[in-house]
Amino acid sequence: LKLAFLRTVLHIFGMGAMFTALQYLPLADAVAIAFVMPFIMLLLGKYILGADVGARRLIACIVGFIGTLLVVQPSFANVGWPALLPMVVAVNFSFFMLITRQIAKETNPIGLQAVSGVMAVGIMVPALAITAGMGIDALTLIAPTGFEWSMLGAIGVLGTLAHLLMTWSLRYAPSATLAPMQYLEIPIATVIGFWVFKDLPNGLAAVGIAITIAAGVYIILRERAISRDLAATPEAA
Repeated sequence: LKLAFLRTVLHIFGMGAMFTALQYLPLADAVAIAFVMPFIMLLLGKYILGADVGARRLIACIVGFIGTLLVVQPSFANVGWPALLPMVVAVNFSFFMLITRQIAKETNPIGLQAVSGVMAVGIMVPALAITAGMGIDALTLIAPTGFEWSMLGAIGVLGTLAHLLMTWSLRYAPSATLAPMQYLEIPIATVIGFWVFKDLPNGLAAVGIAITIAAGVYIILRERAISRDLAATPEAA
């Protein structure tokens, strides 16, 4: 329960930081900056979980991090410190994923989601009650409109489904293998950002996004090559 509670706290903090970042940054930029997370997860997988991460993938992590900095630079020049919030989310969510991996080995994913939801309510209701009237915008309750209720419902359904799939995947695969797969989120976020908000990354940010994706794709290909080699070894023996 202690790990589940810590996981819930990290989730609440990460969601708050990302929602705040999206008030200032285009969707694609915010997601791209947050994608320093897979690099952090690879390092955590190596140094905390003992996963085998070779020099080539570590170099790819460095290259990807440089790409992330290229996205941060124009965003920071435009909006200031909120541009760093996705990086805070990345560190936060890396530990969230690490804890989820530890819990997923012995926990039913649906049960974990249910417990996390109850814990989140137990944390946020008292927090909102205590801070009521303090004038803190982020913790001030407002009445959603009908459309906003539908959007909140969609967030709940999609978020629950995403976390169930994430928990199941972490049960059956190491974090270092799964982390690079999330790079698909960057082009998807770019398309959605343009379609819904008419936002597109500027030139430098686009270069940074391309570098970040390239580093992630390299890691994916490297993981597959290593997996094939490991699968072929017993047959060769």
